[in-house]
Amino acid sequence: MRPTLLRRAAVTTAALSLALTAAPAVAQAESAAAFTNAPVRVTVTVQGPDGLLFQKKILTWGHDVTTATGGTHKCDGTNGNAHPTKVPTPTAALDHAAKRNGFTWDGTWYASFDDYSVDTVKDVSGGGSAYWSIAVNGTPTPVGGCQFEMENGDQVSFTWTSF
Repeated sequence: MRPTLLRRAAVTTAALSLALTAAPAVAQAESAAAFTNAPVRVTVTVQGPDGLLFQKKILTWGHDVTTATGGTHKCDGTNGNAHPTKVPTPTAALDHAAKRNGFTWDGTWYASFDDYSVDTVKDVSGGGSAYWSIAVNGTPTPVGGCQFEMENGDQVSFTWTSF
C-alpha cells in the first residue's frame, strides 16, 4: 500500500476505535436520562381546617394535569424551566392521589408562573382568607407544585393555611 492509503486506514481505524470506546458511556448517559421521570412512591397528606382529609402512599410521576378551572397543562418539572427533563412533582402526586382515591381537587392555572395554584381539595376551598400550602418533607416548596422535583420516599403535604 502507498503511504497515503496507510495513513487513511490508520486514521479511520483510530476514529472508529474512539467511537466504539465512547459509545457505551453515551448509551449509559442516555438511559439514565430516560428514567428521570420514573415513578416514585411518596406519601400524600391533605390537612384541612378541621383535620386530616387524606393520607396515603401513592405511585406518581410528572404528567399533564387537568382541572375544571385551570384546564390541561404539563405538571412535570419542566414548568418554568425548573428542570431540563420531566420529573415527579407534588401537584402531579395530588392529581394521582385524587384520581385513584375518588376525590377531587381544583386549581387555577397561572401562565405567568407556568404552574397551578391549588384552590380546592375534597371540596375544601382556601377562599379569600386561606390557601393550600405545599411542603415536601416538612419544608415549604420554594417553587410551584409543578416545578419541584420529588424523590422516592418523600412526604408531600397540602395544608389549608389561613392568613
